[in-house]
Amino acid sequence: MKRFSTLLFAALLAVVANAQSKVYYTSEITPESLVKIYKALGVAPTGRVAVKISTGESGNNHYLKPTFIRNLVEEVNGTIVECCTAYGGSRQEVSKHWQTIHEHGFDSIFAVDIMDEFGQMRIPVKDRSHIKYDIVGDHLANYDWMINLAHFKGHAMGGYGGVLKNASIGVASTAGKAYIHSAGYTDDASDAWNHIENQDGFLESMAAAAQAVHNYMGGHVIYINVMNNMSVDCDCDGTPDEPKLKDMGIMASLDPVALDWACVQMVFSHKGKPGDDNAPLIERINSRHGTHTIDWAERIGLGSKNYVIINL
Repeated sequence: MKRFSTLLFAALLAVVANAQSKVYYTSEITPESLVKIYKALGVAPTGRVAVKISTGESGNNHYLKPTFIRNLVEEVNGTIVECCTAYGGSRQEVSKHWQTIHEHGFDSIFAVDIMDEFGQMRIPVKDRSHIKYDIVGDHLANYDWMINLAHFKGHAMGGYGGVLKNASIGVASTAGKAYIHSAGYTDDASDAWNHIENQDGFLESMAAAAQAVHNYMGGHVIYINVMNNMSVDCDCDGTPDEPKLKDMGIMASLDPVALDWACVQMVFSHKGKPGDDNAPLIERINSRHGTHTIDWAERIGLGSKNYVIINL
């Protein structure tokens, strides 16, 4: 009987290990298709819903536009949430951040909340390899659900930006961003950039912070990546390089690891040609060891790289 129980337990572990996370995909990038892919997940948020996006640096035109996301935000009766940056620019100071939000048209359509405008708080992290806590805008406590609506593209430091970055760097306060970028060395934004030599530590800290936000929300997070305007540079860059790769579509999942991995694999497996070249984005990801964030997120239990694509 004991041997049977042991074998049954081993079989159950094998089933869990081989379980595939569902990643939904549509090639259409429209307000309607964004709502459609959200509904395909079969989860209906209740209570107060935060829609975490990047409102984009002043001068950047690649961010997800208010007119594109409007139907989804209204569908969930959501509030656009952001946090201030840690590198200067047009969104580190609260007043300038509000000006950029207005310039990009978000506050004329939606309720918008800069979550660290009035304060920050520490939330627990499961993986304490580098950061011992995550520092986020204290308004995160006001929400019951989060729609992590990320613009998938390159990133100067992380290699790529998707839902894992949007959950970690995106939800972190200015001090939290400094703490993650320096792999736990400092939360002083004026000093953090002197301590960014630990690249893998930074990537692992992003994974840990993304997991911290997911757990803090009790797993009440929906993850969506929009694969358009895929410059090698992030929406946090005021003068991004022009995208060399054509738009690919929208992917969504309840598993952020599977989602980011599926998007990276789609970029890597694309057959590039003149006018539709994936080589620059692949180089940006590889040169920053960008996929390590995904590997580490899987290692610490945030999700799985084992996925199945469901075409809509």
